[in-house]
Amino acid sequence: MWAWLAGRVLRNRIGILIVIGIITAFMAVEATQVRMNYNHGGLLPKSDPAFAEYESFLKTFGSDGNVIVVGTLGKELYTPANFKAWYHLGRQARAIDGIDSVFSEADLFTLVRNDSLQKFELAKLMGAPPTTQPEMDSLKARIRALPFYSGLLYNDSTGASLMMVFVNAKLFNTDARDQVIDSLEARIQAFSAATGLEVHASGLPWVRVKNTRLVKGEMPLFMALSVGICALLLLLFFRSVRVMLICLGVVAISVVWAFGSMALLGYGITILQSVIAPLLVVVGVPNCVFLVNAYHHDYVHHGNKIKALQRMISRVGSASFITNATKAAGFAAFCITYSDMLKQFGLIATIGIMVTFALGLTLVPIILSWMPEPRARHLSHLERGWLDRALELIVNSSRNRRPAIYLITVVVTLVACAGLLRLKDESRIVDDLPSDNPVITDLRFFERNFSGVMPLEVIVGTGKKGGVLKDATLKRIDRFSDTLAAYPELSRPLSVVDAVKFMRQGFYGGDPGRYGLLTGTDKRFMLPYLQHLDGGSGGAGMGKAFIDSTRATTRITVQMADVGTTRMDALLQKLRAQADSIFPADRYDVLFTGTSVVFLKGSSYLVSNLISSLFWAIVIIVVLMALLFNSVRILVVALIPNVVPLILTAGIMGFVHIPIKPSTMLVFGIALGIAVDNAIFFLARYRLELKLTGGDLSRSVDNAVRQVSVGIIYTSAVLVAGFSMFAFSRFGGIQALGLLTTITLLIAMLTNLLVLPAMVLSLNKRIMSKAFNEPMLEIYDEEEDIELEALTVETQKAPKPDGA
Repeated sequence: MWAWLAGRVLRNRIGILIVIGIITAFMAVEATQVRMNYNHGGLLPKSDPAFAEYESFLKTFGSDGNVIVVGTLGKELYTPANFKAWYHLGRQARAIDGIDSVFSEADLFTLVRNDSLQKFELAKLMGAPPTTQPEMDSLKARIRALPFYSGLLYNDSTGASLMMVFVNAKLFNTDARDQVIDSLEARIQAFSAATGLEVHASGLPWVRVKNTRLVKGEMPLFMALSVGICALLLLLFFRSVRVMLICLGVVAISVVWAFGSMALLGYGITILQSVIAPLLVVVGVPNCVFLVNAYHHDYVHHGNKIKALQRMISRVGSASFITNATKAAGFAAFCITYSDMLKQFGLIATIGIMVTFALGLTLVPIILSWMPEPRARHLSHLERGWLDRALELIVNSSRNRRPAIYLITVVVTLVACAGLLRLKDESRIVDDLPSDNPVITDLRFFERNFSGVMPLEVIVGTGKKGGVLKDATLKRIDRFSDTLAAYPELSRPLSVVDAVKFMRQGFYGGDPGRYGLLTGTDKRFMLPYLQHLDGGSGGAGMGKAFIDSTRATTRITVQMADVGTTRMDALLQKLRAQADSIFPADRYDVLFTGTSVVFLKGSSYLVSNLISSLFWAIVIIVVLMALLFNSVRILVVALIPNVVPLILTAGIMGFVHIPIKPSTMLVFGIALGIAVDNAIFFLARYRLELKLTGGDLSRSVDNAVRQVSVGIIYTSAVLVAGFSMFAFSRFGGIQALGLLTTITLLIAMLTNLLVLPAMVLSLNKRIMSKAFNEPMLEIYDEEEDIELEALTVETQKAPKPDGA
């Protein structure tokens, strides 16, 4: 098959280039349509109960994560000039298209009785900003006389004040949100400059925009680094600018096809998708390295360029297909998870890797066929002294120092297993950002002063129309609110109980001492006023945000700190037990939902999915290797050197306290799919050498090591250098992906160069079988050469510049 393909590629060069050019042009146009994905979440499948509960909450009460909080600290705010500036900041923010409303100490309402209509009306607490300090002090006293706002808009114990900016949830899923954030940020900075007050901003919309901007900003950086590193290594390896340009051109076209596929499939760019381009560069260049190295190696033996190109396709093609299939398997396994984000990443990466293989196998030989024959300096990489010495060291070690290799491997693996026991499952909503990032420092400000900004919702269902306003229900909600307030990780809860208390205070002329639940006497006088609790008939609607239209279901809103999944899980378990003790299960349905809960469930779900995807990646790789070697014993021997690096990496994570989270779990499937390529090339070459040496086992191992070690070292160098560039990311998850993958691939290179040959030598006769010698799928076939005379490649007409 591969000999036939080689002939077709070299005979139909012009036609293939035209087809590739047309498809590339089409994909390039499509790639311009790819946009950032602004949708938050996507970790939970729609069938998950937590997802269904959250969707039900959104349908009933609207979005829970549409508030940007702006805060400052210090008594300096409460001067006429600064408070006036705070007031105008709120008015300016409200004028921005995309901001629905603003709520702060400078823009508060109180409740006033309208006895003629028997309802409450909202009245502004401040008609105009105070102009003197006594006026300011008087206003501050009136604000403090309204307990409803305590802990919500101000914190007397720390002196912090907060402004709540409600944004349009739909607009914040579009590109227009950047303009909203820029406008708001400019006004915040102007306020800070005018008053000298330090101002902080946070909230889920703010964090989402800042994260997305970092992603967009890092994409060109990673592309530049990946291209630069690979270009430098290609020049060092082959000493040819043209070979470097060919290899980079192939991967560049692959990137265009991958992004065109994203557009055709309707996918947007997420944090994961942002690494697709540099990932394809890093993974694609080694393909070209193997092809060019095979071409040069064959050309040295007989000096016939066309024969070397034909053999490059026919002999390396099958091996390259299988190794790229195993790489793709590491990503394709993500497609069987239930996370849309992982599915999209896995599918695009799989498409990109296989496209890179196909383009490399066609474009590289086609372009090389029109170029002059390689000169001596281009072939010098095959005869480098340091490389020869390294090969001799590898051969001698695997032949003469096998006990030492086994002992070191076993000891290191056992130590790594101790590190495995220290691994912890821990994720945070913003833990991918560095600790000194303004997003983190601002978030910590609100956690210190208001216990956090991440939404947590408690839904209480009574099952009866009007059941929320029953005395028993209100008292239970009040008790549970006190329970929530006892946790330092949680902000002051807000519920329909607070609305009722505020209405009682308003009924008695704003007396702070009257802020509380209704008594029997209160009900006789206030019952008509409570009919407008949800805003019906033009009432103040204080309770509208907390109860549904039937008054059968209510919400308790609380903000929480970004405490991490471990603490959050324990916290929710305690709250669940306390809620069950307050709300009898036969009368109430209590649900915990909100962005915080969805994140917790989503992270746990994603980690479990990644573990299962790793299992399926191993299964797929085992099946592919079974097609190659058709021997269970060979499979075991091949997998051991590639599973050991995964164990060592996991052990390192445990010792240096890198937690298990989605970004770190990605490493194992990706690294396994890449690392196992080394074993495939070695064992395939070993099988060929058995034929060429007449079954001389020891000599076959030595020859196989000498033949494939150069390719393994070169490609590992490219992969290690390429993945290490992700360490420059400002996202902790991408940093971990790069560093841990780099470590895994380095270890895998050593185990495949030392442990695998040593095991084959030690178990030579035991692992040999007829099935191994007669596989279901052949990689190398020394006898298949197409007739060179059948090719219409006119080498004598090639141009003669100095290139490879």
